[in-house]
Amino acid sequence: MAKELKGTCIIGQSGGPTAVINASAYGVIKTALESSAITRVYGAAHGIKGVLEDKLYDMNQEDAYELSLLLHTPSSELGSCRYKMKDPDADDTDYKRILEIFRKYDVRYFFYNGGNDSMDTCDKISRFMAKSGWECRVMGVPKTIDNDLYGTDHCPGFASAAKYIATSCMEVSKDATVYDSGQITIIEIMGRHAGWLAASAKLASYFGAGPDLIYLPEVDFDMDAFLADVQRLYAEKGKVLVAVSEGIHYADGSFVSEAKTSATDGFGHAQLGGLAALLAGIVKERTGAKVRGIELSLLQRCGAHLASQTDIDEAFNAGKIAVEAAVSGETGKMVAFARETVDGQYRCVTKLIPLTEVANLEKKVPLEWITPEHNQVTDAFVDYALPLIQGEPQLPLEHSMPRYARLKKILAE
Repeated sequence: MAKELKGTCIIGQSGGPTAVINASAYGVIKTALESSAITRVYGAAHGIKGVLEDKLYDMNQEDAYELSLLLHTPSSELGSCRYKMKDPDADDTDYKRILEIFRKYDVRYFFYNGGNDSMDTCDKISRFMAKSGWECRVMGVPKTIDNDLYGTDHCPGFASAAKYIATSCMEVSKDATVYDSGQITIIEIMGRHAGWLAASAKLASYFGAGPDLIYLPEVDFDMDAFLADVQRLYAEKGKVLVAVSEGIHYADGSFVSEAKTSATDGFGHAQLGGLAALLAGIVKERTGAKVRGIELSLLQRCGAHLASQTDIDEAFNAGKIAVEAAVSGETGKMVAFARETVDGQYRCVTKLIPLTEVANLEKKVPLEWITPEHNQVTDAFVDYALPLIQGEPQLPLEHSMPRYARLKKILAE
């Protein structure tokens, strides 16, 4: 074990929110508050921007019960951001400012909770601190409903989103089949380049009330083949339910979504949307049937009322392990998950992987889990996802409404 490094820590959250990202933050905060090596715990307001702007919340002044409610509070309670940091070799302005803040508060531990781009930010900060000679242990805590972080079996946040999507698809399926008239329903699910979320609709089909067709961005989309699939099933059944990933694209790489050029986020990624409505219009024109387009949109990200207890537990553990590893001397790593089968039961184990191996890489749905027709997902996905969605949390309630954390968010001085 490395020599004990005493100093303060900062925890920041970045990227899109999830139902369990605050569980990871609580894992970091609780473990850090209990550590003899960490003298003060700060939460960065809106991720790395809070560090740059010297806007840090003093977690030591928070009520212990309110902090515990983070386990069941969706979204990013400390605030998030999408801020692209330049390569420090090209422009080190931001990094010098971060070092200034680290020196001011004697920050020796930095934890960043996010997805692909957040791990890139984490990696850059880690390398700059090492180059500058400021001893600061930097650890990445994984988060993303997209489940596309490289090097980990799955990501905190994915399972709860998958459970929400599968449940919603089952409910839509029951609704869409209630009348004796024909109907085609198209559900648009998040996922820009990786189709893990759309594939989650397979869980609904596996339990008897889900999509007839599922389309993922891992393979090229063929409009003619899609219309033929829908028309064939409509002729056979009179009811068709389709799940599509927002990121489905043609063979030339262009997104099918009509909103593909409407805007981009801070990292230059296309902001997608409107796909369900677009496809519904095309299908209605071709078939003359009653067609509904449904976009789950933000609802699938923070559905804490349908969270997976397994996801909550693993998210908390990721934050806890990050602190324990840093205190023991690790730096420049991300906490990752591996799965084991013990006596026929799923078990999640943690490992550490270098941030340089994670940053800006994407993990896709294996092609062998997609049917040869490119319009469904195999049961291999169910085998993968089913253990992750297990468990129903005992949610704290207030007058039968969710009781979320109410942090004081007192600024550090």
